[in-house]
Amino acid sequence: MGVIRVLPDRVANQIAAGEVIERPASIVKELVENSLDAGATRVEIEFSKGGRSLIRVEDNGRGMTRDDALLSIERHATSKIREATDLDHVISFGFRGEALPSIASVAHFVLRTRAEGQEVGTEIVINGGKLLHVRDCGMPVGTRIVITRLFNTVPARRKFLKSDRTEAGHIIQVARLYALASPGVAFSLIEERRSVFQSPICPDLRDRVAEIFGKQVANLIMPISGAEGDLKIEGLLGRPGVGRGTRHEMITFVNGRPVDSRTLGYAILESYHTLIPKGRYPVAFLFLSIDPAGVDVNVHPSKREIRFRDEPRVRGFTIRTILNGLRSEVEPAPTRPIRDRVEPVEPPRSEGSRSRDDLPVRTATPSQPAAGPVIPVPIEAERRALPVGPPAGSAANRPEAGRSVEWSFLGTLQGAYLLFETDQGLVVMDHRAAEQRIWFERLMKAFRDGEVAGQRLLFPVPIEFDPIGGVIVMDHLDFFGSHGFEVAPFGRNTFRIESIPTWLAPEKGEDFLRDLVGMIRQGSLSSRKPDLAAEGLARSACRRLTENLDLPGAGEATALAEALFSCLVPQTSPTGRPTYIELDTNELNRRFHKGRPGSSEEMF
Repeated sequence: MGVIRVLPDRVANQIAAGEVIERPASIVKELVENSLDAGATRVEIEFSKGGRSLIRVEDNGRGMTRDDALLSIERHATSKIREATDLDHVISFGFRGEALPSIASVAHFVLRTRAEGQEVGTEIVINGGKLLHVRDCGMPVGTRIVITRLFNTVPARRKFLKSDRTEAGHIIQVARLYALASPGVAFSLIEERRSVFQSPICPDLRDRVAEIFGKQVANLIMPISGAEGDLKIEGLLGRPGVGRGTRHEMITFVNGRPVDSRTLGYAILESYHTLIPKGRYPVAFLFLSIDPAGVDVNVHPSKREIRFRDEPRVRGFTIRTILNGLRSEVEPAPTRPIRDRVEPVEPPRSEGSRSRDDLPVRTATPSQPAAGPVIPVPIEAERRALPVGPPAGSAANRPEAGRSVEWSFLGTLQGAYLLFETDQGLVVMDHRAAEQRIWFERLMKAFRDGEVAGQRLLFPVPIEFDPIGGVIVMDHLDFFGSHGFEVAPFGRNTFRIESIPTWLAPEKGEDFLRDLVGMIRQGSLSSRKPDLAAEGLARSACRRLTENLDLPGAGEATALAEALFSCLVPQTSPTGRPTYIELDTNELNRRFHKGRPGSSEEMF
């Protein structure tokens, strides 16, 4: 007997289920897509225990006859395509014909459906891939599919599922995506017999965003539109300056399908290049319409990943359209007069910028010890010599232990660097990198010592997350509390920030908390590893705290140098960038050809 054999349909379906059904949310996605392809104007989704015990999707679409219903549970049976060439212009959500048989092979599956013109409906019941019965049933026009006992035939798959709360978050996220993709369809979502959201047909996309993603998000966005040949873009984009710590609110659709597209993602980020801080992501709900022949959706069974046949054209059109939409929101920056650089002066503070004096810090006094990290207090703003600890320069030029080096502040350079004269030569300091090193070490010490003080807000700040973000906040309330945040639940996926760390400006509390949730979501911050979590939080905090800092004056510059050299690692920032460099006298003499035999100075 040969070693190669044809797999039974039941086994083949379970293998296909491994690709199509990653988690309960995948089932919801496939069933909702079928409902939308059937022309439904109403879709109702219900689930329990994160989808493990119940998933129900019901619609008022075209429904199916008995023959079509029986064919729908066969592998590769579909009404969406007929020939292989049809894949070149797919306009439906589904087309593979794998979803229903894959789902039925790993759960208890009940399909009820009735097509218009049929007197009765059809009920099909399958358990773990085995057909139990087919019979008539009473049913309105449309389709209802009920999934229970998910993965009962493959219990090993159940072990890979996350908590009920996490799986519920993924289901809610999928429902929101497809509700947003189809504002002309009424959606309702029910969890444990409680309504999560119920959105009627919304002619205005902004209304659907407000109902699904919350009024906070809806108030931050503006409409854009544009057309060029067969390409058309409509959507809503965050206003300039509005950014997020992750990409999770940067959502793109192609021909109504939620997709992950590097081309569109790059175009959005490129358009916001100078409008949001580096490392931040804009809020975007972007809908691209394109000739179906210009996009390949048959890349992965999940159909979330796509490829454009002419990516440069799509990218260029998207950037032009977004920039045209943003242009009306962006005012030209005021010109800055050129100033003679005679003596170092205090640089003017631009409106909206922040200096060290503006930071909400607590400093130690003899009668009151510091309750949190302490930053250097600026001393008198005058030029003076400063004895500091560890000197700069090469090891050969460093003085003996215990001997100080005098540094004199000379001025600033190109709006980013501080210049000091030392007995060894010239020091150029990156003031932002130095600030980051100071903050990082002091925050790390506060985290290790458990001395992170919080300051209560006079008015709690409401903050709303998407379902997955809401789950993350609920699961990490203790972690946030131990690092100075007091966050209280205030409805589903909505919270109130009642207290923030003393080192954080009150107006930055919401954005910083969003950044932390995004880091946890991406896996770059884990409360299960306290030391690594503290380091990641400190890195993020010092980046946030040093945004838009003015260059210091003379007194602040010398205090900054003192604080830097009290650090354990003063030479680099937390990201590894140098905090300062030194050009010693020997190097300067070499560059100016001084001290060499036959140099020009010997001729005079």
